[in-house]
This record gives sequence, C-alpha cells and structure tokens, in this order.
Amino acid sequence: MNTQTVPHSGVVLFAHGSRDPLWRLPIDAVAQRMHLQWPHLVVACAFLELTPPTLPQVVEDLMKQGITHVRIVPMFLGVGRHAREDLPQLVQTLIQAYPQMAFELTSALGEHPAMTALMADIAAGARQ
Repeated sequence: MNTQTVPHSGVVLFAHGSRDPLWRLPIDAVAQRMHLQWPHLVVACAFLELTPPTLPQVVEDLMKQGITHVRIVPMFLGVGRHAREDLPQLVQTLIQAYPQMAFELTSALGEHPAMTALMADIAAGARQ
C-alpha cells in the first residue's frame, strides 16, 4: 500500500539501536530526506533497544497526531532474529493495543532488489 495515497498515514523507520549516539545518524538522514521529498508524509524513527524512542512510544505519538495507518520499515540489511521474530511480535502487541490503527510491516530494507542494486553500484564504485 502506498502511504502517500492513504490519508492519516505515517511511516516508521525501525532500526536496532546503539549506545553510540552517532549510530542513528544514517536513519535520521533517511527520515530527513523523506520529509524533504514528501513534506505531507509523517515520518518517524523508532528503535528496538539502546536508543530512544521505542516503537510503542512512536506509535502512541502517531495515534495522538491522528495517524490511523502505520507503515513500519525495518532498516536492516539482513533478516536476523530481530526482523524475523522480535519485530513481528512487537507489531502484534501494537495491533492488540491499538485496534483503531492499521499496521503494515514491510520486508527488511536490505531484501529489496533496488537496495541490492544500489549497494552493488556503490561497492563497484559506480556511484560516487
């Protein structure tokens, strides 16, 4: 579902988190780019652990803003336990806690063919 066409929708960029505050800068940069490219789309970052805010905190904030559809994008290159088990369980908890909201959990970003092609281009030096 294209969140640009769904009224009252938002996107949550979901990442692992780290004790190092600089770790989150690339995730924040993606959110900032999205804000610039789609100024009317609500975009937020959430983290599994070690970095605030958590996904439940972000969803609560989005609900207070009137968001009824939340697209959760796992910002993982690979699908490990967090993307395969922890995040789906967390989303199930949110579905039960917020029945008035619709949740869409996408595949991990690293699994998208466009991301694979982009990383291959960068690694080969085709994009500077």
